Amino acid sequence: MKEKAVVADIDRSMYDFRYEEKDAYKVDEGLTPEIVEQISKEKNDPKWMHDFRLKSLETYHQIQVPQWGPSIEGLDMDHIVTYVRPKDNKMVKDWEDVPTDIKDTFEKLGIPQAERKSLAGVGAQYDSELVYHNVKDEVAAQGVIYTDLESAMHGEYADMIQKHFMKLVPPSDHKFAALHGAVWSGGSFVYVPKGVHVEIPLQSYFRLNAKGAGQFEHTLIIVDEGAYLHFIEGCSAPKYNVANLHAGCVELFVGKNATLRYSTIENWSKNMYNLNTKRARVEEGGKVEWISGSFGSHVSYLYPMSVLAGKGSRSEFTGVTFAGAGQNLDTGCKVIHNAPDTSSYVNTRSISKGGGISTFRSSVVVTDKAKGAKSSVSCESLMLDDISRSDTIPAMDIRTDDADIGHEAKIGRISDEVVFYLMSRGMSEEDARALIVSGFADNVSKELPLEYAVEMNNLIRLEMKGSIG
Repeated sequence: MKEKAVVADIDRSMYDFRYEEKDAYKVDEGLTPEIVEQISKEKNDPKWMHDFRLKSLETYHQIQVPQWGPSIEGLDMDHIVTYVRPKDNKMVKDWEDVPTDIKDTFEKLGIPQAERKSLAGVGAQYDSELVYHNVKDEVAAQGVIYTDLESAMHGEYADMIQKHFMKLVPPSDHKFAALHGAVWSGGSFVYVPKGVHVEIPLQSYFRLNAKGAGQFEHTLIIVDEGAYLHFIEGCSAPKYNVANLHAGCVELFVGKNATLRYSTIENWSKNMYNLNTKRARVEEGGKVEWISGSFGSHVSYLYPMSVLAGKGSRSEFTGVTFAGAGQNLDTGCKVIHNAPDTSSYVNTRSISKGGGISTFRSSVVVTDKAKGAKSSVSCESLMLDDISRSDTIPAMDIRTDDADIGHEAKIGRISDEVVFYLMSRGMSEEDARALIVSGFADNVSKELPLEYAVEMNNLIRLEMKGSIG
């Protein structure tokens, strides 16, 4: 079969457009107590948050950069701007009131259409600030709170924020959690009252437009006893020739017999260092479902964690990672079983091409409290050429004999026979390969709402353009 030429870069014009930063206010590059004080003043922090930021900065300087994963030598915090906002900054609830260039950005990304068609509420963040937040009346009437985290911190939910903020992910957890604690800005707060089922999803979308900047949004979700929520997170950024950084934090509290589905499609540009932290605590009979698609960034460290704290609590993780040329994506998940009769299921797919490196890490911990625990980890890798790399690194720490734990891993290539068969039915070679890869990633796309499954398959097709035949 004739070999195709490799295209240097794919056409991702839908995501790579950007606007001039002529109206942006930003702090100086770097990370100093003075910059953290400046951010705290901009945010009008209560005293506890002001002190929390400065303590986090101290912690940041005490912790070393991780040495066990992909290199992040290209990330120089002395040249990262940690806070950027439009000068005319105010969050609005009417889409027409959003500044024109920001509105155009989200229109091109399809956010308003998605809101009108399939979402119960939308939050849109541009650089360091939320610019738009809206929730449907019928959802608000159920007592559901969906707002920006900073408004919640200053309002009637202030005590709830203080009680939960960075309790699941303390700044001492790792260097970039400490960085987040010092300079976080933006993000969403969701509270679903006891017994309330939110039938259609909520979504937050994060767009980083500024060159050489970082985005540090904080998402805090509390789903009370017997409640249900599906929350969708989307993110993208244009490509620059300097490093950008994403070090957000997600904390999910899932109450007794509650269910939270958390879906993410990450499509950062390939100059992005994605050092994000996500964690859930699940109480008795509760369930957390992670749906994760990782397509962008130059380097990723991303391992959502579930802490199964209550009897019979459950976690499911379904993920797909696509590493192309110039990408080193280190992803996976962690589960801690810390109560009887808990269960977890991990099902992932990783794809690498063009010299991309995809590493899957899983960590399953079963404490001596978790008698009757069950866990199954399944990861499959697909390499599209002979210059790419895929690794699976499982870790299991089992402290009780009364547990049922399994792990399986598979690595393969696209079958030339299958490609030939599809081409004999009239498909081009490129379309045939894209179809096979889409099928390989079907475990994630079938778990997403239709609009997001379509976006994910579009991303796969974009990534497949120019792949070696």
